[in-house]
This record gives sequence, C-alpha cells and structure tokens, in this order.
Amino acid sequence: MTHNRAAFSPQPTHDAGPGRSLADCAVTEADAGRRAVAQPEHSYRTCFQRDRDRIVHCSAFRRLDFKTQVFVPHEHDHYRTRLTHTLEVAQIARTLGRALGLNEDLIEAVALAHDLGHPPFGHAGEAALDELMAEHGGFEHNRQSLRVVDYLEHPYPQFRGLNLTRVVRECLARHETRYDTPASDEFDAALLAPLEGQLVDLADEIAYTSADLEDALSAQWLTAADLESLGLWQLAWHRAENDAPGARFFHKRIRACKAVLSAMADDLLARTRENLTELRIDSPAAARSAGRKCVSFSTAMRAQVDELQDFLLREVYTSGPNAEKERAAHAMISQLFKAYLADPDRLPGRYRKRIETQGLHRVTCDYIAGMTDRFCQGAHAAICE
Repeated sequence: MTHNRAAFSPQPTHDAGPGRSLADCAVTEADAGRRAVAQPEHSYRTCFQRDRDRIVHCSAFRRLDFKTQVFVPHEHDHYRTRLTHTLEVAQIARTLGRALGLNEDLIEAVALAHDLGHPPFGHAGEAALDELMAEHGGFEHNRQSLRVVDYLEHPYPQFRGLNLTRVVRECLARHETRYDTPASDEFDAALLAPLEGQLVDLADEIAYTSADLEDALSAQWLTAADLESLGLWQLAWHRAENDAPGARFFHKRIRACKAVLSAMADDLLARTRENLTELRIDSPAAARSAGRKCVSFSTAMRAQVDELQDFLLREVYTSGPNAEKERAAHAMISQLFKAYLADPDRLPGRYRKRIETQGLHRVTCDYIAGMTDRFCQGAHAAICE
C-alpha cells in the first residue's frame, strides 16, 4: 500500500481514502528508512501501520493506563492518565496532519509511542531516576522510549525490540517540548525531525496544556477567577460564552477548555501553512534542512501558550498538594532503587541476567521505569516498609 504525493500546496487534502494523495513535504514509505532486522512487507498494511500496531500491542503501552499524567491515576475517574493523554495527542496530531496533507500513519505511530519511556509518577519519577543514574548515563524519558521500542520490549523470538522503521525511531529520539529535550547521538544533529515528528511535538503541547487545565479546574485546584488575567483563557472564555450563552458554569468551563485546545490547533494550522509557503517546502528533505521548524504557532499564540504554561507550572505542577505528592514519589523511587542495588536478587530473573552486560544501575533503572504507579507502590511496601 502506498501514498501518492500531491503537487506542493499548503491547502488541506480532503481525500481520506487509503490511496489518498499526500503533500510533497510528507514522508512516504519510501522515506521510512530500514528496519534493524529486515522483514517482508505486509500485504495490506503500510510500514507505519505495522509500527503503530506493534506499539499498541506492546506491554509498555498498556502500562501507560496506570502511570501518572499530572493527577494520580484513578483517584478520580475523570483525570487523565498517561494513556489517555497519549490517545489525545494521537487524535489531535492525526487531525492536523490530515489537514496539512501529511502522513497520518507515521504521525499516529509516533504519537502513540512518544511517552512509552515515562516512569511511574510522571516528571517526579523522571527526576528521581535521573539523579540516581547521574554517574551511570542519566535518565531521560525520550531516550528511554527509544530503549523500550529498540530493546526492552521482546515479543519476537528472533530479535529484541519492536523493529520499528528508522523514521519512527528518529521522531521519538527528536521529540521536543518545553519539558522534553532530544537526546540521541544516533541521528544527524544538523537535521530537523520530519514534519510529522514536529507536528506530534506540538500536538503533545496542545493536549497537555488544555487537558491539565481542565483537570486542575475539575479537581478545584483552580477556579475560573484564577485564570482571568491569562490571554488565552480570556479568548477561550469569550468563545464559550458566545457558543453557549445560557449554559451552566460547569458546561462553560468545559467548553472554555476545549476552546483553548481549538485556538492552539487553529493557530498552528494557519501558521504552519504560512511557513510551508514562505520556505517553499516541497519535500521531506527540504523540511528537515529548513533551518527552523516549519510546524509552529504564531508569535502571538506562542506567547499566550507560554504564559498559560508558566501559570500551570507555578500553580499546579509544583504547587501545594502536587508538590507534596512529587516529594513522596521521589522518596519512594529512591528508596526502592537503593533496595534493589543492595539486594539484586529481588529483581526478576530476566533482569538479573542482564546485569553482567549492562550493569546493575541500568538494569534497575529499566525495571523501575517500566513500573506503573500502583506496582511501584506495592513493590515499595513489600521491600522498604
């Protein structure tokens, strides 16, 4: 199954069929790069669909359901988990990718895998593991996502890893947001990620900014009054009032959070089309060597998004109840890590087998990074309490 390229155009491509045309700048299967282990092509799935399917069916993907996004999973039935966040990123990215004529199959694969390396308890868990691994190569969840798909997942008897295409792996390695920094020596630092990877980066920002805001309001950590000075919230609240003037506050709050998402997505789409036209991006290679990212917000929207994200960082991510939970999570992971170092026999046999070649610290890090929040709590209770 292949896609045909359309003549260069920044306008949307509306044909959603399997053989629909892609923009000149979109990645096709011919641009996918080789798998580490050669495998025959599938009769009716593209190489990127196969990558997506391998990701969705791997154990690391399922464990995302019990890993923290911001609020601890299942303390409240409506809070996002790392899994629901991942699904929202994929939905937003595919929608915008279709509007831009990009390769949706590649976008979906990258979006679904972008957080596979996240440890339990969100960024608190990542900070704890990075400190514990400071003298042993550190820990960064993008690099760990690549390690998950390249090595830690082991569904095939012939080789380790999911054997994904090179371009999917590169997009994971180059994933970059305010809280994510690319970390890979394998890929040419002079080149940008393809447009599909750039789009997933900003879809991630759109998803977590709007969703974390909605969850914080739902948890009553924030009120609408707290947000009144923020430009993006003012715009969103105005839209919500115009769309549903007689609605209850509960519904206006929900609609305002959705309007935050829509405003960011609409701006990204408009600005990216302008960038593609201005830079005359007519191939994947042109996009990667453009010197600056083509998928972007406008300057005005970027400022408003930064303002809102600064507010969330100050008032939600590092504030009162969340700060206390992060300190507790940091201590739990640190104690558990040290307990495994002191007695490696507590590690499962399949991990102990790797100690000689990969070192006790890295093997312990891999094991804890793969845990869900509740598994980590259970292991800590069994070993450390």
